[in-house]
Amino acid sequence: QVQLVESGGGSVQPGGSLRLSCAASRTIRSINVMKWYRQAPGKERELVASLTSGGSTNYADSVKGRFTISRDNAKNTVYLQMNSLKPEDAAVYYCNAWVVVLTKGHDYWGQGTQVTVSS
Repeated sequence: QVQLVESGGGSVQPGGSLRLSCAASRTIRSINVMKWYRQAPGKERELVASLTSGGSTNYADSVKGRFTISRDNAKNTVYLQMNSLKPEDAAVYYCNAWVVVLTKGHDYWGQGTQVTVSS
């Protein structure tokens, strides 16, 4: 089991920055992949960024060069630094942990944090 708690959402003007945090209830070294998803009203949930236990990262094309996923192992926390925010980045952002146990993958989700981008 993994409990995830997101924080850091809020309202920002276009061009601004926010940093989201996702605190895990267990060591993130034991989590195979940590991901950030987002879901805007009326749209499907989309993968924004991922970070493997080995340190590999991947980003959606729409956020490359603007968002950075990182982690602090000592704090069991994963971050999403979001710069140059655009109105289309507005959404509820969810933290996800994917853990493989005995060859079976398990998904765990946080409750989400709202990001609003408007002038």
